[in-house]
Amino acid sequence: MKKTVVIIVVILCIIAIGVCSAILYNRMQNDSTFLGTDVVNNSENQNDTIVAEMPQVQIFKGTDRPIAVMIDNNIDAQPQAGLNDAYMVYEIIVEGGESRLMALFKGVSLDKIGPVRSSRHYFLDYALENDAIYVHYGWSPQAQSDISSLGVNNINGISETTKEFWRVKDKRSPHNVATSTEKILEIANRKGYRTTSSKDSVLNYTTDEVNLENGQVAEDITIPYSVSNKVEWIYNSETKRYTRYSKGKEQTDWTTGEDITAKNIIVKFIANSTLNDGENKGRQTMNTVGSKDGYYITNGKAIKITCEKTTRSAQTVYKDENGNEIDVNDGNTFVQICPINANVEIKALSEE
Repeated sequence: MKKTVVIIVVILCIIAIGVCSAILYNRMQNDSTFLGTDVVNNSENQNDTIVAEMPQVQIFKGTDRPIAVMIDNNIDAQPQAGLNDAYMVYEIIVEGGESRLMALFKGVSLDKIGPVRSSRHYFLDYALENDAIYVHYGWSPQAQSDISSLGVNNINGISETTKEFWRVKDKRSPHNVATSTEKILEIANRKGYRTTSSKDSVLNYTTDEVNLENGQVAEDITIPYSVSNKVEWIYNSETKRYTRYSKGKEQTDWTTGEDITAKNIIVKFIANSTLNDGENKGRQTMNTVGSKDGYYITNGKAIKITCEKTTRSAQTVYKDENGNEIDVNDGNTFVQICPINANVEIKALSEE
């Protein structure tokens, strides 16, 4: 009888120990605060937590290859669609004192971009430095030649169907061609173009706020491309963004009606001249390679910079007056490439 009792007691003790062990194990697995730290064998979750806490640049991320789209900037083309969704927009002079825009998109899905307009050869230099698929609707003779010789992955909307590049009824031709990111990617896949990219961003973005403490006040910036074509940016100290005006009008988005704004503005001075391409249309040319003067503008301040580009496809390096590469705020950027003799004004809003 005594032996039986002892056996029963031992069995009960073994069961009790097993139950306690199971409870303790489950607690260690489910309670991240157990013993004041994460569970040791939960190292994968620990790494995820650490990564999540680190600030990440939002304007340029992921492996989607950028898409560069030529955007019409004629008064009859405004308002345009997609400018606020671009991580960078380049504006450069074209014939007749007009300017044209090239908007760069990465990892966004847009139902309408445009109006899409024809290519000019010097825009290729900035599409190449961003490793972008280059989208346009027609081309100048020099652009056509350079696209071929430089091996640019391009999409010419004139050669595509009206389902991929369509004309809208609320604008008049030739300022009324639209497309979408979905259609661009369909064409890119059909042509066998790479749609992913591991290339770093042109700009050195930072998640720490860049305030340019020693810069000059820059709340009202006027950039004249010609007598009839001026761009103005007005700073909003509450949003810490600039609102865009073109040809005396506040610019808004074609789809949303929202103001066109920018976090960063880069002004770059490059000499332009008339190109003899045999068509006598006054098309322009410029040498983008070399060291160019300019300004970096953000958060109501501006500093002088140099913009260094060693080849047409090389990425531009933006440096301050001490020769250090500048940090740029995490946000969208307009690169205003204007004539070298343009009388750019940078001032406070209170100035007459």
